Amino acid sequence: MLADYQILDTPEESAFDEIVEVASLICDAPIAVINFIDRDRQWFKSEKGLGVRETPLDISICSHAILQPGLFIVPDTTREARFANNPLVTGEPHLRFYAGALLESRDAYPLGTLCVLDYKPRELTERQRFALQALANQVMAHMELMQAHREQAELIRELEATKRELTRHAATDPLTGLLNRRAFEQRFAQEVALIQRGALPAAILLIDLDYFKKVNDTLGHQAGDEVILKFAKLCREVFRQIDVIGRWGGEEFVIMLPRTTVMEAEHAAERLHQRLAETSMRNDGASALTITASIGVCALTGTSTMDECLYRADDLLYLAKEQGRNRTVSQA
Repeated sequence: MLADYQILDTPEESAFDEIVEVASLICDAPIAVINFIDRDRQWFKSEKGLGVRETPLDISICSHAILQPGLFIVPDTTREARFANNPLVTGEPHLRFYAGALLESRDAYPLGTLCVLDYKPRELTERQRFALQALANQVMAHMELMQAHREQAELIRELEATKRELTRHAATDPLTGLLNRRAFEQRFAQEVALIQRGALPAAILLIDLDYFKKVNDTLGHQAGDEVILKFAKLCREVFRQIDVIGRWGGEEFVIMLPRTTVMEAEHAAERLHQRLAETSMRNDGASALTITASIGVCALTGTSTMDECLYRADDLLYLAKEQGRNRTVSQA
């Protein structure tokens, strides 16, 4: 339970130091301490007049105090059997008086005390008793607030991670993880804006897998999905990291190659044709399955629009199919 508050071994903090100072003043005590009882030690979050940050648990007076409800007061330690032989009583600093207000969690679990100590036997007035308990309540209120802030910060981190994940899902094709139409259109607009500001022109590839319907009809849609996934993987390997790959729908893909001429885009398309010819598109150990693709390539300039660019690329893709498929056709 104490670990939940993440208080042990934390640096000194003014909020706790001020409470200790007020407790010392109100109770007219030379020593005041906010302490927590760990498994084998007594650790002080804040202290005045003691000069140490922790003591062994076997000499702790507070370890007895946390077993008592409310205030635990020892007017004269030398007259109390539990403490008369305590080294803190018989030796330095010769503690003779102790008063501790319990620090407990919201579900009444004892964590430690706010205590005041003196070198001489004495008592606390009713007002001092009330003030000591009220200050102890403030210690716990501050700790609860700190814990709430940590939980809130963690919740915000989780919400931000969820938001990023939702944004990613909204921008990607669920099967391949490639950009979907909406996300690709946004990147297209960004690239046109860059070209308008002086970046080199780009190229667009519109790709259609040849005879893909036959794969679905003869081998089933699961095999078709495997082909789509394998093709997406090939595209990631063939094209550059700066290239933008999107699934346009079904077996159709669109790729934008920034700072690339049409001729350079043709070379990239040829690399894709070669990889397709060398790669089996099945992962189940069955007979090899190779597919081909028809590709249309056009230039992307600062005056291009998405509709106009894809219309030109689609015309070129249609020519590639008319000319026998498994080929690339680019604008003259």
